[in-house]
Amino acid sequence: MAKIENEQQYKATMERIEELLPLVDDRTPLTDRNLIELKLLSNLVADYDEVHYPIEQPSLSEVIKLRMYEMNLTQTKLSKIIGVSPSRVSEYLSGKSEPPLKVARAISTKLNISPGIVLGV
Repeated sequence: MAKIENEQQYKATMERIEELLPLVDDRTPLTDRNLIELKLLSNLVADYDEVHYPIEQPSLSEVIKLRMYEMNLTQTKLSKIIGVSPSRVSEYLSGKSEPPLKVARAISTKLNISPGIVLGV
């Protein structure tokens, strides 16, 4: 099976993908040569990215901060929602402490954060 071997091949493949993108859209037939090439090259790039540019799972504090932003919550509002003091929320956000299971469950359910992220698995 073909694969991208180095950064030079990666860049060349990315350039070709950029050339192909304007040539296809949602109405392009599945048998179109440009679409087929685009899919094949995209898969090669995805495989290379997975090895050389992995995306790490965000920390719990990063996810809580994002959810606070999305829900327009202050630390005080969040503390009321999950049933802890604002200073405890500050400790969670700074990474100084981890929430106990009961609080982790509240964070997961009330902020709609995956239990895997909350538990760090």
